[in-house]
Amino acid sequence: MNKETNLSVDTQLSSYNVDDFAFSKLRARYKKWTGNSFDDKDMISFGLVDESGKLTNAGALLADDSPIRWSRVFCTRWNGLNKSGGTVDALDDAEFSGSLIYLMEEAEAFIKRNSRMMWRKTPNSREEMPEYVERSYHEALINGLVHRDYLVNGSEVHIDIFDDRMEIYSPGGMPDGSIIQDRDPVTVPSTRRNPIIADVFGRLGLMERKGSGFGKIINAYENQVNYTEARKPVFRSDRYQFTVVMPNLNYDVAQDVAQDVAQDVAQDLKILIIEEIKKDKKVTRKALATKANVSVKTIERELGEMEDVHYIGSGYSGHWEIDEE
Repeated sequence: MNKETNLSVDTQLSSYNVDDFAFSKLRARYKKWTGNSFDDKDMISFGLVDESGKLTNAGALLADDSPIRWSRVFCTRWNGLNKSGGTVDALDDAEFSGSLIYLMEEAEAFIKRNSRMMWRKTPNSREEMPEYVERSYHEALINGLVHRDYLVNGSEVHIDIFDDRMEIYSPGGMPDGSIIQDRDPVTVPSTRRNPIIADVFGRLGLMERKGSGFGKIINAYENQVNYTEARKPVFRSDRYQFTVVMPNLNYDVAQDVAQDVAQDVAQDLKILIIEEIKKDKKVTRKALATKANVSVKTIERELGEMEDVHYIGSGYSGHWEIDEE
């Protein structure tokens, strides 16, 4: 909030003209979510531009090539439990800038490619055992991008993934000035530092328009197989920053659980392949790999060992057949 104008930062006009920027990410997401085209008049009604064609700060942040250069996300997968992992400190890293929608998509993609999914059989299906819960880190990213303090120049959202945890840091503390460690995060009401950006993300189906995301982060963790109180997400804040710490649910799990998973992975992969082929006989190896969260090479190796599964024909015109018992 700007104390001189009593307006939120995203509401204030920037020095940029709407005609100088494209909004393809915004238009594509709106079309996908609502089924309708995003008209130029929506730019005004959404609070992204004024009648004279000047972008608000919210509009500038949602432009494809956002001119607000400190609106960035730095992502790092560290080697070990801290930022000094040894010979190779970082196993993967990326820096993203642009539309807030683009930042959201790329940040989630980075987390997914640096996370593993285990699973184990149940009598009727399988239990998935992710390292990090997608609903939880989505909410943490929403908090970092939508509710961060854009008055803090020269700082950006950071995603740091270690062996045992993931930390998502954003500039600016709690909007009401409180310290999250002194409060019960489940009961903290939703407070919007940037109401226009929050409203747009709500209209795009990227966040709910009411309710605190802290409770969603915790509840999604509590529903996981390997959850314990020791693996409960933690929130830290002061006047200058807000950090969400999400433990790796599969880090240092009990040996019997790890062995159970290791023994069942190959069989579960076969079951998944059979199920997907029954749904779609023309399913591709790439689609199977994406569904199973493994490489295409792993799928090809598994298919090569499955004597009851055959590919009839060649190329895109062919299809899978399963031998009946």
